[in-house]
Amino acid sequence: MTQTISNGDFVPVRIAVLTVSDTRSLSDDKSGDTLVARLEASGHILAARDIVCDDRQAISDQLHRWSVDPQIDVVISTGGTGLTGRDVSVEAHRDVYEKEIDAFGTVFTIVSMQKIGTSAIQSRATGGVANGTYMFALPGSPGACKDAWDEILVKQLDMRHKPCNFVEIMPRLDEHLRRK
Repeated sequence: MTQTISNGDFVPVRIAVLTVSDTRSLSDDKSGDTLVARLEASGHILAARDIVCDDRQAISDQLHRWSVDPQIDVVISTGGTGLTGRDVSVEAHRDVYEKEIDAFGTVFTIVSMQKIGTSAIQSRATGGVANGTYMFALPGSPGACKDAWDEILVKQLDMRHKPCNFVEIMPRLDEHLRRK
């Protein structure tokens, strides 16, 4: 983040959106569109957007590239979190994470249970940190993206959310890389 964080002020973060799909393009990427509309409506900045195929190495390569880009604070991917053979987003994310945010998947499941009942068990949403960049893997449905944003991310990516939020600790995420 390039801005100084002052207590109580909204701080826009730069967010990259990655859609994982063998069949989508930017013209029909409803889940990506949902995330972009919501993050921009919340005052954040779309830093990058891309679509990659359901390939673990391609996904992890893009996540890594964005994690080291100083113009990106957060990466949100959509798609590839299910249980089928082609669903490898979670594994790709974990290939890149330095630390996993274990409770993100738990909270997402709780939110999903309220909407889709026990079918929420089929989602493997995850979150983590790599190179000082937050990363979240969401299911590929627009509804799941809406729920994750509206119920979790919009709050945690807002400096004003109390008692704590992801933004206030963002400047310290890579402190281990700066030690001498």
